[in-house]
Amino acid sequence: MRRLFLIALSLFTFAILPAQAALDTSAEHGLLMDAATGQVLWQKDGMVPMVPSSMSKLMTLELLFQRLKDGRIKLTDTLPVSERAWRTQGSKMFVELGTRISVENLIRGIITQSGNDACVVVAESMGGTVEGFADLMNKRAKDLGLAQSHFVNPDGLTDPPGQLMSAFDLAKLARHLISDYPDYYHYFSEKSFTWHNITQPNRDLVLGTLPGADGLKTGHTDAGGYGVIISAVRDNTRFILVLNGLRYPQYNNDYFPNIKRAEEAGRMMDMAFREFRRYPVTTANQTVGQAMVKEGTETSVAVTPGAAIAATMQVDSHAGLKTVVNTDPGLTAPVTQGQKVGTMTVTAPDFPAMTVPVYAAQPVARANIFARTWNRFFGKH
Repeated sequence: MRRLFLIALSLFTFAILPAQAALDTSAEHGLLMDAATGQVLWQKDGMVPMVPSSMSKLMTLELLFQRLKDGRIKLTDTLPVSERAWRTQGSKMFVELGTRISVENLIRGIITQSGNDACVVVAESMGGTVEGFADLMNKRAKDLGLAQSHFVNPDGLTDPPGQLMSAFDLAKLARHLISDYPDYYHYFSEKSFTWHNITQPNRDLVLGTLPGADGLKTGHTDAGGYGVIISAVRDNTRFILVLNGLRYPQYNNDYFPNIKRAEEAGRMMDMAFREFRRYPVTTANQTVGQAMVKEGTETSVAVTPGAAIAATMQVDSHAGLKTVVNTDPGLTAPVTQGQKVGTMTVTAPDFPAMTVPVYAAQPVARANIFARTWNRFFGKH
C-alpha cells in the first residue's frame, strides 16, 4: 500500500520555489526536500549550479549501485589500481599501486574516507578512463533529470574545473539513492573505515549526533566552501537537507570546520522537524468534486484523487489549507472508471501550490441517440 501511495505521489507537481520558510543559514546554497514526495520545502539559491566538491561522488556511487542492482557488478568483484588512481591527491583511501580492491571496500573508501583515489579506480574500471566515466555520469544525470549538473571527473576535485550541481539536483540524487538502492544505502551510515592499516572517521559528523540521521556525504574545496548533504528520518518522515558554501577560517586541520558544518546541518534539520509536518488532505477514495459529462447516461461523475493525499508544510500554514478542483470542461461520454478528468490544487500560506490529478470514480456510458438529441435541444449535457 505504501508503495502504491508513493507511486501516486510521483504524479504530483509542485511549484519549484516555495515561499519563505522559518529556516535560514549562513550557507550560500541550501535546500530542504521531503523525501517521500520530492517536494521542496525551503531553498536558498537551491536551483543555481554550484561547485559540489566531494558531494558529487554521489553520482559516482549511483553508477556503481546501478550496476550492482542489475548484476553487471558484484560486491565481491575486485578492480585494479592504476598509477593514475594511486597518484590522485586530496582525500585518499590510500590504494596501493598494482593491487586489486573489492567493490564493497571501494564503496566504503568513497563514502567514509571520501577517497578520490577510490573514485578513480571505479571510474577507470567502468568507463575505461576517467574522462570516459565522466561521459557516463553526464548521460546518467540526463536520464535522472538532473538538469543543473555537469561532470568532468568522478571525485569532485576542481582541477579540471567545470564540475557543477545545484542543491536541488543533489537532493534529487540523494532521494533516488535512498529509494532505488535500499540494499546499499546502509554504507552511508558507517562511522569509520580502515584500509591499508589506516583508520579514518567519516567526515559526516552529523552521524551519531543528530537523531535519525543516516547519511549521506560531505564536501570541501576552496571554490565550493564546506558542504554537506544529509538525510534523517523521524516518525516515518524523512527529510533531505543540502548545504554548500559554508565559509570558515582555515586551520591546520579540518576538524573545527567539520564540527561547525555538522552543527549547522544538525540545527537546520532539527528545525525542519519542528517546523514542518505532513498533513492529510484526502483519504484514498474520497470524492472531492463532480465533473460534468456531455452526452452521457449521467450528467456528472464523482471525481477522486485515487490515493491518500498528504502535504508537508509549516505548522503555521496548515490552518489556511485549501483545495480547488478543476475538471475538463469538454469531458464527453463514454467515461471509464479511473480516467483522468482534471486536477486538484492544494494551497496554503507559505506553501508552494501542489497539483494532483483526479479521476472518475465510476464509469459513465454514452447515452443513446434519442437521449443525446433531447439533451442537446433542452440544454442538458
